[in-house]
Amino acid sequence: MKYFLLFTIFSFLLCSCAKKREQIYPEKLPMTESVYASATVQPDSMYQAYSVAMGILDKIWVEEGDKVAKGDQILQITNTSPELNQKNARLALELAKKNYSGTAAVLSSIEDEIQAAKLQLKNDSINYNRQKKLWNQNIGSKVEFDNKKLAYELSQNQLELLKKKFDQAKNQLETQLRQAENNYKTSLTTTNDFTIKSKIKGTVYALYKNPGEIVNTVEPVATIGKSDMFVVELLVDEVDIVKLHIGQKVFITLDSYGETVFEGTLDKIYPRKDERSQTFKVEALFNDPPETLYPGLSGEGNIVIAEKKETLVIPKTYLINGSKVLTDEGETSVTIGLENMVLVEILDGINENTAIYKPEP
Repeated sequence: MKYFLLFTIFSFLLCSCAKKREQIYPEKLPMTESVYASATVQPDSMYQAYSVAMGILDKIWVEEGDKVAKGDQILQITNTSPELNQKNARLALELAKKNYSGTAAVLSSIEDEIQAAKLQLKNDSINYNRQKKLWNQNIGSKVEFDNKKLAYELSQNQLELLKKKFDQAKNQLETQLRQAENNYKTSLTTTNDFTIKSKIKGTVYALYKNPGEIVNTVEPVATIGKSDMFVVELLVDEVDIVKLHIGQKVFITLDSYGETVFEGTLDKIYPRKDERSQTFKVEALFNDPPETLYPGLSGEGNIVIAEKKETLVIPKTYLINGSKVLTDEGETSVTIGLENMVLVEILDGINENTAIYKPEP
């Protein structure tokens, strides 16, 4: 009687436990598989502006939030050295032009020497030819003939030397003129570099310096981006990056908009991995963006990598070790397909009429 009572109680407990187990049947539902990513909203074409020269911030032409056009002045940096260099370069250019054009005494003096050498050559040529005719008639001395011939040859050489001297001086002055022009253009560029201008039409989102502060070449002075176009930067785990390609559908939720889901399209995949976070950055564009967006809004994104209109699915929590489910016949092996955060597709092993039970925690 005692053993019978214990057996009855044990059987009752087993039945009670079995009744408490959650039982469901697989269903045919639409199924999507997606890759999760953290999301941050940023203006399109956003960049940080830097100064290419050191100086003191003299004037800020805009305020944070102002709209700017391409080429608009953003900041003015003061430094007297570029202005002095520009003046010196302009003076050097003017002098080089005068020397090259001949208005200065550099080339004109050589030209005068050439004219004198031509006259001397003409005179020595006349004397030489006259003496040569006399010598051919056996008139005059051999020494006198040789002297006239030598004077004529020396005059020829002197003229050739002066012509070469003129060409060399002209080439040198031409080179100096070009160098002076380049230096002057460089000085103008350096002066312009002290005025930082916007490279795009957009909005000034941040200014990092105040008037009177020192500006260098390694710290940004402003952040500028487009006003009417935003991108969603998504950080994807390295194990999922190979599943992505341009044009895939993206569902985006933003903390500022609660449960509202925005649809977007994958637009860009950056090939370089961030070694610190072990993630890849990709960008998506809103198909229909929210009315109001600000840089830095955060949220989540799900990039759809596969879709089926109808397939057999079960809750992911009913899987055992990723490949089995609990049925009336015990643990049964199944073949899975697509999966997401909630559901998993069943390709083989059970059907719609198979009752499955949630495994005990």
